[in-house]
Amino acid sequence: MSHILFMRLAGPMQSWGVKSRFSRRDTGKEPSKSGVIGLICAAMGIDRDNDSHPDFIGLQKTRLGIRVLRGGNMESDYHTARDVAIADAKQKKDRTFTTKDTELSTRFYLADADFIVALESDDRDLLERVHAALKRPKWQLFLGRKAFVPSVPVFVRDELAIVEGSDILSALSDDSLIERLCLSDPHRPFDVRQRIVIEDPENGSEIRQDVPLSFVDRRFTIRRVRTTFATNSGGENNVSIP
Repeated sequence: MSHILFMRLAGPMQSWGVKSRFSRRDTGKEPSKSGVIGLICAAMGIDRDNDSHPDFIGLQKTRLGIRVLRGGNMESDYHTARDVAIADAKQKKDRTFTTKDTELSTRFYLADADFIVALESDDRDLLERVHAALKRPKWQLFLGRKAFVPSVPVFVRDELAIVEGSDILSALSDDSLIERLCLSDPHRPFDVRQRIVIEDPENGSEIRQDVPLSFVDRRFTIRRVRTTFATNSGGENNVSIP
């Protein structure tokens, strides 16, 4: 039987880049699977170079779904960075790269975005460990970049955190459940039409290369996703979802 763990990722700034590594840094319109797993690994204290950790391997096999409560606005800022790897540099024996002193870059991010994230797995024990770690993280949690901290807790209430016997699309389409997951009042309204992006190996029409195999070596594999929309959508707390 499948089990689904819910998380909430909301903050003034988020960045979920999956393509660019150099002077122009992109962001996806919703959290990437590598970003979600990276956040969970930080909470659980799994080192970047520990590719064989059983929980990291288990997280790779989970199915990811996201409901976009508020897509936010895409913005950009201008950065200068030091000790950036040269694009054509070969890896040294110590697994580092030759760097340059200063790099100018444009970095994109989502402003005022808010997401419900769902992870589906047959391993309930894994999801319970993840939920416990999110409540008491070992390392700092951030939304794509270290400066982008969550504005609300990333975990949800214990009684709602894990559900079973429901597929991920049905769970994310359940407006009454989504409303109960969101206890904090939004400073901006939610989107009227809320997008749902789910991992779908059989019917997914879009390919994304964001399943992490190694964070330290930056190796990723692909997954298929499809996008749909919530039948009903609306607000939060006193602003009920119709």
